[in-house]
Amino acid sequence: MPSTDGTVSHALAAIRAGRKISRLAALRLAKAPLADLMRGADALRRERFGDRVSLCAIVNARAGLCAEDCAFCAQSTRHAARTPVHPMRSAKTLLEAARKARGMGAFRFGIVTSGRAAGREDAARVRGAVRAIRHNGPVSPCASLGALREEDARALRAAGLARYHHNLETSARFFPSICATHLWEDRVRTVRTAKRAGLEVCAGGIFGLGETWEDRVDLALALRELGVESVPVNFLMPVEGTPLEKRRPLRPPEALRIIALFRFVLPRAEIRVAGGRELALGQAQERIFAAGANGMMVGDYLTTRGRGIGDDRRMLERLGLEVERAV
Repeated sequence: MPSTDGTVSHALAAIRAGRKISRLAALRLAKAPLADLMRGADALRRERFGDRVSLCAIVNARAGLCAEDCAFCAQSTRHAARTPVHPMRSAKTLLEAARKARGMGAFRFGIVTSGRAAGREDAARVRGAVRAIRHNGPVSPCASLGALREEDARALRAAGLARYHHNLETSARFFPSICATHLWEDRVRTVRTAKRAGLEVCAGGIFGLGETWEDRVDLALALRELGVESVPVNFLMPVEGTPLEKRRPLRPPEALRIIALFRFVLPRAEIRVAGGRELALGQAQERIFAAGANGMMVGDYLTTRGRGIGDDRRMLERLGLEVERAV
């Protein structure tokens, strides 16, 4: 059924003609009827990815004791949140976690460390884990180690890393409201460093921090300009002891609208729904694909539990979606 909203129809026509939608057009899409917006986003998803979906999983390889002050993060030493703390996991433990991720159907497996940047010893251990995962072939390895130097990016790629993850979190305008210990531009620099080293990049943001729709549009446009291959869409899970502990979670219609908007701005990128989907979407989780997403994170998150993989598998089977497999 074609869209009945002119804003959506015009945006679809522009994208299919190979043009990028403008900031003004994206802001108009943010106000379009949700049903029409989702219908258009679903069409774009099917044209690009068909009924294939990509699953990813992560492991908190080094947890807690982060000196940064990101307002949403339970791992910051500047907040009073209670969260697990442990040093860098061994390469053997990370390989076992990768095998577990493969068992859940994950195509990609992310090794994540807390802190602004990984030290040389931790970075070397991650490279060893990446080589082991590549050699044993269970999943495609990704890493999220914070700020990245040129030599470390090249060494990770040489070890066999497929993709580097580094969220921008929100717009340049709103970022100082949620973090004062580093700059939004520092995050952009890391994304560019990874790209120069020949790595694919997974970069997105967290929604429900108090940002406006203009901030959401500007984040999407920044990610498009950087040419990132994958965009994780996270929703705030307010954690006791953090500055955002009393923020109300987003409701399903708003969460779905965000996903659909990002599909329009980034029609060729992977849009994967990650942290907070259970809280923001509840029983509407299976609508993320109709809103334009083509992937999601499965298993547990960094400091919180995720939905059981059995529930996710049954959801995908009901929807008739094909899970992409690592080769």
